[in-house]
Amino acid sequence: MARPGRPKMPKPDLHPTVDAFLDMLTAERGAAMNTRQAYWRDLADVSSYLKKEKKSDLDRATTQELKDYLEDLTNKIHTKGENSSQIAVRTVARRLSAMRQFYRYLVSEDVRQDDPTTTIESPKQGRTLPKTLSEDEVTQLIKTAGQGGGADSTRLVCLLEMLYATGLRVSELVGLPMAAVGENTEFLMIEGKGGRERMIPLSEPAQNAIKKYLAVRESFIGNENRAAQEKAFFPSKTSQSGHLTRQRFAQLLKDLARDADVEEGRVSPHILRHAFATHLLSRGADLRSVQKMLGHADIATTQIYTHILGEGLKETVEEKHPISKKGAK
Repeated sequence: MARPGRPKMPKPDLHPTVDAFLDMLTAERGAAMNTRQAYWRDLADVSSYLKKEKKSDLDRATTQELKDYLEDLTNKIHTKGENSSQIAVRTVARRLSAMRQFYRYLVSEDVRQDDPTTTIESPKQGRTLPKTLSEDEVTQLIKTAGQGGGADSTRLVCLLEMLYATGLRVSELVGLPMAAVGENTEFLMIEGKGGRERMIPLSEPAQNAIKKYLAVRESFIGNENRAAQEKAFFPSKTSQSGHLTRQRFAQLLKDLARDADVEEGRVSPHILRHAFATHLLSRGADLRSVQKMLGHADIATTQIYTHILGEGLKETVEEKHPISKKGAK
């Protein structure tokens, strides 16, 4: 049976301006395929509602029609129950953001004279802090990963050490080319979102893990699709791309969490990225340096980690201060 490749872009009957808009995102803003697909799904949902309700086409929708859509979307989510208010706010905000980008593009291209989203207010969102792990929990994960022995265990330790040492996005980590790792393994050269390059130093434990992994890397290379596998730092015999997939790495982490007695829902590649940033800042790293290593275009995105530290300090005071309610005997 043929292995599934990258999911293809769905092809419903959308206005041609949507394709032009998506092409602009890719060509001018360096949007990744996942970003392009996310915009496509959001705009396709708006278009489906407009057609179902016999309203204007997507490119000619009015402000009221778009408000009606967002209200309908909110009502549908609320009827589903699960964390409805929080999900509704995030989903509506994301759809509205996609709509704004699309209609601004239409105005810039003289496809229409007005932007129907300018008077639509964004839903108020509560601040959701990223989940993270303690330093002890990360240490426990790495220690447990190394207990298995063999090539699989060596590779998993290398993945963990590199992710925790660099804060790479999971797609950057699993898709890492051999050329990104220099001979002395002291730095990584990463091409991130929008084609922006950044250099990230590697910790000594990460460097040691890389050297051990390189000794067994050949065992992950098969005869089929060999050329693609040999270019990948983390090759895979079963992946069409030639490298370890995000999904497989995420599953390896779930299995590891159970073995390490760490709550499974709190362990993922992205949470380890959060741990990297939070632990660096807690030990005195400056925000700008962390921003550069994470590859954030805007420092405001990095500042969310300072809020995590603030929550942690608050809990420490409540637990340890002699006159706090929790600390009082």
